[in-house]
Amino acid sequence: MTAVTEETTTEGEKPGGLQAAERTAFETIRHGLRLSPEFRNGLLGTVCLAVLATLGKVIVPIAVQQVIDRGLGDVPDVPFIRNATALCAVAVLLTALCGYLMNVRLYKSTESGLATLRGKGFRHVHDLSVLTQNSERRGALVSRVTSDVDQISTFMQWGGLLVIVALGQLLVATVLMAVYSWQLTLLVWACFLPLVIALPRFQRLVARAYIRVRERTGDVLAGVSESVVGSAVIRAYGSEDRTAARIGAAVDEQRKAQTRAQKIIGFTFPITELVAAIAVAGVVVAGVELGVSGSITPGRLIAFLFLITLFISPLQTATEVLNEAQNAIAGWRRILGVLDTPADVADPADGATLPRGPISVEFENVGFAYPGGAPVLHDVAVEIGPRSRVAIVGETGSGKTTFAKLLTRLMDPTSGRILVDGVDLRKVRFSSLRERIVMVPQDGFLFDSSLADNIRFGRPSATLDDVRLAVTELGLADWVDGLPAGLDTAVGQRGESLSAGERQLVALARAYLADPDLLLLDEATSAVDPATEVRLARALDGVTRGRSAVSIAHRLSTAQAADEVIVFEHGRIVQRGPHAVLVQEPGVYADLYDSWTSATHSS
Repeated sequence: MTAVTEETTTEGEKPGGLQAAERTAFETIRHGLRLSPEFRNGLLGTVCLAVLATLGKVIVPIAVQQVIDRGLGDVPDVPFIRNATALCAVAVLLTALCGYLMNVRLYKSTESGLATLRGKGFRHVHDLSVLTQNSERRGALVSRVTSDVDQISTFMQWGGLLVIVALGQLLVATVLMAVYSWQLTLLVWACFLPLVIALPRFQRLVARAYIRVRERTGDVLAGVSESVVGSAVIRAYGSEDRTAARIGAAVDEQRKAQTRAQKIIGFTFPITELVAAIAVAGVVVAGVELGVSGSITPGRLIAFLFLITLFISPLQTATEVLNEAQNAIAGWRRILGVLDTPADVADPADGATLPRGPISVEFENVGFAYPGGAPVLHDVAVEIGPRSRVAIVGETGSGKTTFAKLLTRLMDPTSGRILVDGVDLRKVRFSSLRERIVMVPQDGFLFDSSLADNIRFGRPSATLDDVRLAVTELGLADWVDGLPAGLDTAVGQRGESLSAGERQLVALARAYLADPDLLLLDEATSAVDPATEVRLARALDGVTRGRSAVSIAHRLSTAQAADEVIVFEHGRIVQRGPHAVLVQEPGVYADLYDSWTSATHSS
């Protein structure tokens, strides 16, 4: 198959379209909340608790003002002071209880919303075509629905809580300060207003910085994932140092991006501290003058100083909140970039469900080209009849595997159409298509589980007896019995406990147990030794009898047993017919067969 060339893109862009639309922070959050409505569940009750928790924080300043102005006179009013203190203690306890209940409710709704968001993300990744998935490194794609969602979780459960409380605290503190002294309130706001006005511009700078942080984090995860999966190859070629250097460079870039973002964030903290100091000093000076003139009582002035602390606290924590918020919004944009990417190979909502039975396939002038590349298939027109066994042959890059991916609808053709039992493949429900057509790829992927579980993956409802029967009918019982624990043998991650040929045997048994109407074998015996290939050839003869079978053949022994051979060259069908006929005709197939027999005899 023609290799997919990596397109040159600007930094941060992906050819598959996995970029979120340019949205403001508010638009991003609003779109995210629309996709995860659980975030809004019980929101009114949570807000009410937040209001109560916020109101409770002004109890102490009010109590201080009342005790000083009313309780401490020429003769201290001890009962009044005692009652005020008791009421203050009760109010503080109730405030703490409201804060606890608010936290619990917020955590529950947040976790439900994030679970929905993560689930939608993972599901949508599977709905994307192979082309779109290949446009981004696997580790970076996984990071969008793992670490990026975790950043949202951190903000929603910590930063989001602070935002609710801080805004309420700011509002309540401002109102009460105005009650005590509107003049001093104006003075405080005059000090902080320039900072508030500059905040939107600052927020845009931080947003850009944290988008880059999330991108670099994805690069790190992708590099680490590749190095772990490819550890055997790395050791075999002694490239540990080069791999470590490459990952180290990615980590360093992530560190630099994070440092740049923190520098921007860190700039605001000393500024806020400076403004706060100026505001407190101004209130002390102006408050004393107002007190001398009789415009404010000592209790109110001291209470006002307490309220300034409540007023300044949200602005000081705004630095940390903004940090987490921008990190979360950057992560939200990346996950929305996945969810907003159209599922170009989508499951039709009102698609057809085809009845089980003998299956026929027809390619009508099908063409295909990878994005930005030359056509890989040209006007392919071919019919595959019910219960026929067809071998697809051709040199590497001739279009064989592309043909297979189109037939299983891992991709859609760029021109023409593919019919299954007379129905356009794009109009068949995935559940029906996957039941009727099963593909065994070149590299039979195995999951980190037992041999039986991996075979049963083709039909989860199958019993252990069904698995044993399938293994026996394939002629693999002796091989399975020779394994350490038989069908209970753990295959390891990606099947690493088995050889490449053994992994392929498991993949064949999985496909056989699924009992499809059309079995597509993409060079399924390419990684099998000659002795095993002979055994598989005999088993496959029984497996394919009674159903349609299409084999992408590298070893032409598969073509010899087929009813018909279809020969590809440069994306076109150049020959077709039985093996016995084609091998006698001058052409591509005869040349391939001669090369194969020569290589077989010499080995």
